[in-house]
Formats: sequence, C-alpha cells, structure tokens
Amino acid sequence: MTATLITPTAHPATPETRVNRKLWRTGLVAGATASVATTAFAAGAEAAGVSFKIAGEAIPLPGFAQMTLIFSMLGAAIAVVLSRRAVHAKRTFVRTTLALTALSFVPDALADASASTKVALVLSHIVAAAIVIPVLASRLDD
Repeated sequence: MTATLITPTAHPATPETRVNRKLWRTGLVAGATASVATTAFAAGAEAAGVSFKIAGEAIPLPGFAQMTLIFSMLGAAIAVVLSRRAVHAKRTFVRTTLALTALSFVPDALADASASTKVALVLSHIVAAAIVIPVLASRLDD
C-alpha cells in the first residue's frame, strides 16, 4: 500500500472577500480609536463636573469604550452589506449612519439625567460618529 499525501489547496481570496476583510479591519481600528476618544471625552467631561448618572446609576467610563466599539462594529457590518448590495454604497452608508446617529440622541434626550449629562452623552455620540463614519465611508465605492 502506498501513502498518499493530500495537500490542502489555498483558495485565492476573491475581490469581494478582500473588500469585506478591509472593511471589518477598518471598522475595528476606527472603533478602537473612537472608543479611546469617547472614553477620554467622558473622562474630561467628568473632570469638568458632568455627572454621568442616569436615574441615579452612574455610567462607568469603560462603558463608553465598550458601547462605542459595539456600535462601530455594527457600522462596519452595515458597510459590508452595503458594499455588496447598494448601487451607491458610500452615499447610502453615510446617509444611513448619520440617520442612525441622530436616532441615537433620542434615548439620551429622554433619559432621567441632568441637562449637562444629556448634552455630554449626545456629544460623545458625535465624537464617535465623526471618527467612524468618514473612515468606513472612505473604503466604499460610490
């Protein structure tokens, strides 16, 4: 009996696969950067006297990083889907994510919190969006 050597063949990545990987990688880097920025913003706001208490419960600083990263990766997922399906992916992505950013202000505006807390929370969303949206949009075709 002879031994047969089976070697796995590498499947070349398709252009679509490369674009998806770049978008996910870009989303992760932009999300991490935005996480640091929103956490630094929140720390600065706290140092300036803003209390991040909603209904008596304080938002911990690491919570800013965690939620920013989660929603940044959601943005990357939207970019991946639109890169495959939308005729004008960049334009559709920017419009969609700006609308979602505006919608993200609603819970902050309705929160049981002081006006300064509400404003700081909205501004933290803007900080994250200002970092993530343009970076991901730059990777999309229009």
